Amino acid sequence: MQIRTEKTGDYGQVFRLNELAFGNREDEAELLERIRHSDQFIPDLSIVAERKGMIVGHILLSGAKVVDKELEHPVIVLAPIAVHPEYQGRGIGGLLIEEAKRRAASLGFGAILLIGHPSYYPRFGFVPAGVHGLELLQFPVPAEVFQVCVLREGALEQLKGELMYPAAFF
Repeated sequence: MQIRTEKTGDYGQVFRLNELAFGNREDEAELLERIRHSDQFIPDLSIVAERKGMIVGHILLSGAKVVDKELEHPVIVLAPIAVHPEYQGRGIGGLLIEEAKRRAASLGFGAILLIGHPSYYPRFGFVPAGVHGLELLQFPVPAEVFQVCVLREGALEQLKGELMYPAAFF
């Protein structure tokens, strides 16, 4: 298994992977396309898992912001993450998450935010974001689904307010 940065030549395989991983729906794949064409796309944080020439997993972290009155703080969000149905349950998603965390930290990001399954992401260091003074009003989700993972000690001390997903998410 090779974990590497996505290349433009991978886009077709990654689109199809996202369709398959989400039950042959195009929603996540189309979200990925919109993010790639936005100013919030960070190429180094679009990562694939490749096995024998086949892309079996993909994760994308992209830019967003937390707004607190007049203050805006740049942040990153995780969405989407996909693993080919035939390879789910083998730890590929976890490998992608850990690599994404390492890369995000090396680029200077202090935390990753996401909307995700409350029993899956905590094993990778994610906790409910609301307890840290972060809000999510754009998407009506239960509190335990809106999560944050701290990458740098003290990163959340000054980060308070509402997470604002960019236009590509809508």
